[in-house]
Amino acid sequence: MPWIKHRLRDADVWANVDAAGALVTDRDGRVEVVYKPVTGAKVYRASAKNLTSISGEAAVDFEVQPAVEPIQVWTDGACTGNPGPAGVGVVIIDGKQRKELSEYLGEGTNNIAELTAILRGLESIEDKSRPVVVYSDSEYSIGVLTKAWKPKKNIELIAELRDVCRKFADLRFVKVAGHAGIPLNERTDQLAREAIVRRHSSR
Repeated sequence: MPWIKHRLRDADVWANVDAAGALVTDRDGRVEVVYKPVTGAKVYRASAKNLTSISGEAAVDFEVQPAVEPIQVWTDGACTGNPGPAGVGVVIIDGKQRKELSEYLGEGTNNIAELTAILRGLESIEDKSRPVVVYSDSEYSIGVLTKAWKPKKNIELIAELRDVCRKFADLRFVKVAGHAGIPLNERTDQLAREAIVRRHSSR
């Protein structure tokens, strides 16, 4: 299997390429990458747009481990009134391990709760080289974090969250429909609302 050296933010990686040296992408525009060009290297996935080619690099061949399953971070925020008492709910799935977070924020807006839920979820992940997928029903949150949206409010919180996002080697966001019966989305909503009712945070 051929691989060519690229830059991924501030790190050197070897990206999977075809016989012509072009990046091999999946339907989401992601490419398999490894951090060491050795047989048995662990495979991660990175967005092709975050990879920068290096002039003069030749392809090398080696076999790799199967791609690592991503950590799932399900998030939701809730607010009684807007603004009003706010809470966040997070469920993190890593293989067979599951962790739930429920946090009361005090007075806030729905957007603050949604953004803070994502922040708390990402802060809970120690190994930032792992692939991570964040699931949220907040179009606003995903927009300010993945698109060239210029926020007019919550600027400091968004800046902090963007900085945290940059620390991950492979981070994706998936928009899910809210209140549509998706079990983990419903669970995060429940955790957020329980925090508001109890005025209490728990892990």
